[in-house]
Amino acid sequence: MINPREVANKSNPENLHKAIKMSLDIESEAVKRNVQTFNLNHYSAIGKIEDYDLLKDHARKLKEYSIENLPELLAKLESSIKLNGGHFYLAKDAKDACDYILKICLLYKAELVVKGKSITSEEIKLNHVLEAGGIEVAETDLAEFILQYSGEQPSHIVGPAIHQSRERISKLFKEKFNPGIPLETGEELTKFARTKLREKFLTADIGITGANFIAADTGSIALVESEGNIRLCYTLPPVHVALAGIEKVLPSINDFGTFLELLAPSGTGQPLTSYTSIIRPPLSLPLYPFNKKKNNKREFYLVLIDNGRMKMRNDPILHEALYCIRCGACLNACANFQSVGGHAFGGETYSGGIGGAWETGTGKLENARFSELCTGCSRCVPQCPVKIDIPWLNEILHQRLNEKEKLKYSFIFKGLLPKDNLNEKANLQKLFLGNFYHFAKWGSRFPAISNKMQRNRPVRILLEKFLGLSRERMLPAFTNKTLVKHYQKLGLSLLKKSDTGRKVLLFADIYTNYLYPARGIAAIKVFNDLGINLTLGEVIPDGRAALSQGLIVAASKRAQLIVQYLNQWIEKGYDIVVIEPSVLAMFRRDYKHFIKDEELFIKIKNHSYEPFEYLKKLLIEENINPNQIFDIKKLSDHKLFYHSHCQQKTIGAADQTIELLQKLGFNVITSQVECCGMAGSFGYKKDFYEVSMRDAEDLFKQIQTAGDKDNILVLAGGISCKDQISEMGYDVIHPLELLAKILVS
Repeated sequence: MINPREVANKSNPENLHKAIKMSLDIESEAVKRNVQTFNLNHYSAIGKIEDYDLLKDHARKLKEYSIENLPELLAKLESSIKLNGGHFYLAKDAKDACDYILKICLLYKAELVVKGKSITSEEIKLNHVLEAGGIEVAETDLAEFILQYSGEQPSHIVGPAIHQSRERISKLFKEKFNPGIPLETGEELTKFARTKLREKFLTADIGITGANFIAADTGSIALVESEGNIRLCYTLPPVHVALAGIEKVLPSINDFGTFLELLAPSGTGQPLTSYTSIIRPPLSLPLYPFNKKKNNKREFYLVLIDNGRMKMRNDPILHEALYCIRCGACLNACANFQSVGGHAFGGETYSGGIGGAWETGTGKLENARFSELCTGCSRCVPQCPVKIDIPWLNEILHQRLNEKEKLKYSFIFKGLLPKDNLNEKANLQKLFLGNFYHFAKWGSRFPAISNKMQRNRPVRILLEKFLGLSRERMLPAFTNKTLVKHYQKLGLSLLKKSDTGRKVLLFADIYTNYLYPARGIAAIKVFNDLGINLTLGEVIPDGRAALSQGLIVAASKRAQLIVQYLNQWIEKGYDIVVIEPSVLAMFRRDYKHFIKDEELFIKIKNHSYEPFEYLKKLLIEENINPNQIFDIKKLSDHKLFYHSHCQQKTIGAADQTIELLQKLGFNVITSQVECCGMAGSFGYKKDFYEVSMRDAEDLFKQIQTAGDKDNILVLAGGISCKDQISEMGYDVIHPLELLAKILVS
């Protein structure tokens, strides 16, 4: 079988899209099933950890300290290893590390090496070097054992063979080993592999392992595994070689506990891995009788590699990737990874959201082309046990990849783009999507013409050719009456029932104003009936679209303008309410990268609210009974299905909607998927349309199971979610529109 990763590794973007297609056709079902199981288990496991967020904060600080003081820790570790009687080697790059380990093997006249799972060994391609030197290498992790014989690379950092089905493994074993016995069940396959591997363990000359964590003060190593094979790698052979990146070094053995408590729950959902070993090699165990013939004592070698890590450490953005503890939580939570797996959503070694930074740091930027699959949905952010801002890493990679883009048709937009990103380099698609507000403004001035053109098939073919917008996806229609125009008319007719004295600025985001003003109109009516002095803000681009396309300069300039604007209103005593969750997430999360004044950022963050978040605050503080404002009887015969936006969940602004609707007496069925797959502009792109629709399959099934179109109302927290679900033919509304329908007045 052709490995999709072999296609994706090439620099040409077209190869990435071929790899995606291959993964969707071959591996998607197995990957999704296995990764979603990890993800669900993760939620269960972290729920049992006391002070989970405080534990993550502590882990983050430990990693920050360790990377900042890495040179000193490496010197201390070298001293500890030598004091214990071991050997220490710091390799500058992959070749240096491989050459050194090969020398060790030749020194001990090794014929067979048994090896535990190690992503670092994949990074430096150790197996190829040893095998070229005439040394047999036996992968002993069951998944790696399977991949070694299938000739494939790992597709997941924790579960390397999750893309493989039982049927495929059975076929592989029969072809490679001709066992003469049925190998159909998981138990039969595992027993067969175990028998084969036991022969290797008992005759191996050298055992090679990785290292999850290394203590500088004692030279101790923490190793976690699910099968016990790593223990056999370092106890049976007389020579143990531990290979790890320099980022694995921690100050003290006492620091292991923090990370061990987080690692397994984050990755697989176990409270602790099945086998957790903390050793201070070389071990004092007696040698296995077979090996006494070759060696009379145990030897230990710690091989640490730089291979770009020190350069990453000095990079103002990529240094954060060095905090990664390789748990795989970001992969498990990612909708796109669930659909295509690590062979398409991966480079030469590393995969998933965090993988792009690692491919860039240890290889070259072009290897991170797959980071385009990161949509910035942010669902990985709360899952990371060391709080790495993975979307930000990828947005910077997008910018750096843009710099290397071979531009075609760039003359089309020359003179049409706003001044704040005239000097940014990007292809036509990214310039269009990153500056959508600019085109939406003009489209809404002539909506009849604009909407007719974008539904014309020849025009759609041209849009696909020049802008890469899928002709399969229905484009949203520009409104003939923007939210601003509605507000100007509504402001004359609204009469408040009461006055709470509260002042709110409703931020007029681009998407609500030009595409779906109904949810803005609903907000105005609901807030008016609750006695709130509401003012509609100016229509100013918030920077989300630019950020998602890697147009960092434009995003930064727009953020600066927005913050100045919002601060003026906050100074006047106003709170800011934002309907579109992706925009609210900019105010409360992403602007930290653009606003140097931390106090000002926190000020904006603390005064910005999602509508239902603000309504909950109002009802509690003003002691208002919602049933006096809303009459559920108007829609009591309907069930509700609610899907909250990704970033809405990440910033903790999703549950308030469910709580209020339930308090009113509605039967609310909630979506159980991480992301609908639309992710703003992602689902409109020709190259990612199929991935987007595959992401949505589980959501579509949940909605269909919830009820038929006649007795269910589908609610969505964000516009991109609305657009995605609308592909099913449902009339999707914002929860505010529901509240507006059941106002007592």
